[in-house]
Amino acid sequence: MAADEQLLADADRTGARFLRLYRWDPPALSFGRNEPTLALYDRDEIERRGIAVVRRPTGGRAVWHEHELTYAVAAPIAVFGSLRAAYLAIHERLAVALRALGAEATLAVRPSAHPSVGAGACFASPVGGEILVGGRKLVGSAQVRRGRAFLQHGSILLDGSQEVVTAVSRQPSAVSGETTLAAVLGRAVAFDELSAAIIAAWGDWRR
Repeated sequence: MAADEQLLADADRTGARFLRLYRWDPPALSFGRNEPTLALYDRDEIERRGIAVVRRPTGGRAVWHEHELTYAVAAPIAVFGSLRAAYLAIHERLAVALRALGAEATLAVRPSAHPSVGAGACFASPVGGEILVGGRKLVGSAQVRRGRAFLQHGSILLDGSQEVVTAVSRQPSAVSGETTLAAVLGRAVAFDELSAAIIAAWGDWRR
């Protein structure tokens, strides 16, 4: 998260544009910037399980980072324009990469109302523009804007599940509606394979 924060600061200061792809070691649970974590999650259970915890600079809800690829995009706001325009443009590029691997990725239709920050896991429901396969969420993303730049990052699920979020939640309804690339394609997808597809699909920053 500190590295992503630095990319945001550099984009604001210099006008540079960044795409960062990474994974987590050890696995960790991240909370959105505005989540009231003590009210929503069981701290004793988190400690009992020895779960590493981090607070994201972006919003959104809890994400379990284990079998996945995390992406971060930091750039001047002027590159894409509005928050929603940036969100859609980035997800369109990620969807191209996922389709190149064989996943029938589509962007979610924007719902009439957004779920509240206390509604459970990030992957519990789409909020519009997110990447779905077969109606289930494959990518969870969030964005923050500071000065003249923005940071958007998100989790692309390779395998596993978000059951850890449910296990430590104080809300019985904190279910997850995710899918994974392994489930969609019927085979394991390595971090390096997905990374290469994203880089190939990313294209020229000027477009």
